[in-house]
Amino acid sequence: MNSYQHSIASEVSIAGFGLHTGAEVSLVFKAAEVDFGIAFKRVDIENQPIIPAHARYVTHTERGTTLENGKASVSTVEHVLAALTGLSIDNCLIEVNGPEMPIMDGSSLPFVEVLEKAGIKAQDKERSFFVVKEPIRFYDEKEGVEIIALPAENYEVSVVVDYGTKVLGSQTAHLKDLSDFKVEIARCRTFSFLHELEYLLDNGLIKGGDLNNAIVYVDQEVSDEKLQKLKKAFHKESVSVKPNGILDNLDLHYPNEAARHKLLDVIGDLSLAGKPIKGRIIATRPGHKANTNFAKLVAQKIKDDMRRSDVPEYDPNQTPVYNVTQIMNILPHRPPFLLVDKVMEISNDHVVAVKSVTMNEPFFTGHFPGAPVMPGVLQVEAMAQAGGILALSTVPDPENYLTFFLKIDNVRFKKQVVPGDTLIFRLVMDEPIRRGIVKMTGKAYVGDSLVCEALMMAQIVKEK
Repeated sequence: MNSYQHSIASEVSIAGFGLHTGAEVSLVFKAAEVDFGIAFKRVDIENQPIIPAHARYVTHTERGTTLENGKASVSTVEHVLAALTGLSIDNCLIEVNGPEMPIMDGSSLPFVEVLEKAGIKAQDKERSFFVVKEPIRFYDEKEGVEIIALPAENYEVSVVVDYGTKVLGSQTAHLKDLSDFKVEIARCRTFSFLHELEYLLDNGLIKGGDLNNAIVYVDQEVSDEKLQKLKKAFHKESVSVKPNGILDNLDLHYPNEAARHKLLDVIGDLSLAGKPIKGRIIATRPGHKANTNFAKLVAQKIKDDMRRSDVPEYDPNQTPVYNVTQIMNILPHRPPFLLVDKVMEISNDHVVAVKSVTMNEPFFTGHFPGAPVMPGVLQVEAMAQAGGILALSTVPDPENYLTFFLKIDNVRFKKQVVPGDTLIFRLVMDEPIRRGIVKMTGKAYVGDSLVCEALMMAQIVKEK
């Protein structure tokens, strides 16, 4: 898979009709900067709201995947997203002038071809993958749906479909490498069973459909009355059932085109996890509801990994950069108000420090009897002292300076700190020190759990 992020080289557009609304809609694909991701912009709505292509914005999965942000929504997004994923496009803004993607021929191929026409350009930042390290499973016993992600060197997808009908039977499809998406998967069209089609027609839900953008499997007896109804709905002079059990007016691209299209949907829906995947996906009887629920599972794993990646590693056997005696040569604080025991890492813009919390802390006498909890304000103070060590490391004579708080923002306490905990602080300089003003982001952890965080501003002042 490509190691660098990609966008499109030039603006390109495509137009068609929404499958369910029947309304004409146009898309304009635009290049986007690194780390932008994929997003839709509803240019037909006041203020042109943007809807990010992420699982947390999924609201409906009936007859397609719908994303919603506030009062703005876009539906049937899976074919567009599959095309972008199949071409390894990471960053793109899609302007749309309606609530639904155009159905085109029922596949991803028209979107693939127009994106290739725009050109695909590499960007100057590496891609960040979600690497499957252990099995992830989604199972819906009622629907008989199962999706599993397993460790693999590449992004592979296998699909099994079996709806208990003779006309479709049991089908499988497999994509070994995403580079084969255009040839193997992109042109596979959506499908429906006749009984589903009748329901949709009766409820006015496929105003933009015809027999050229959907495969219809006939899973019941077809009377002359039904054929006449279908002729009228699709504006055809005649409609009949082929020997292979599908309505006429199109030929299958593959005997297992239905399974291949379900694989296409899986790729489109799983792109909503937020990162390209390195792993093998095995999906049995997938649908948009299961796909997007699985994407939410992966998105949570990504979020957890990002949180863990911020957690500094602490090895108690490691020799500290500064022990407590050396810290007192830098900071003016003294017991019982010295709240940093060791500095494990320090650079020009970050510091990792440690505080071992014991029952001997004087504040536990009154906070609280019978339920000792470290006051949040002292957690912030301990972080600030660690930050002070970083700030004072920038001057040649730190013993002649004092550090004073100026401002604290966005303080959050996530978990109680109690005797026996080891607080690990990580502070990062948000910008270079100017005129003695220091701005830092501080986080405190116990194990891999975030217990406290804050944005801090202070000033280092030389003693007179």
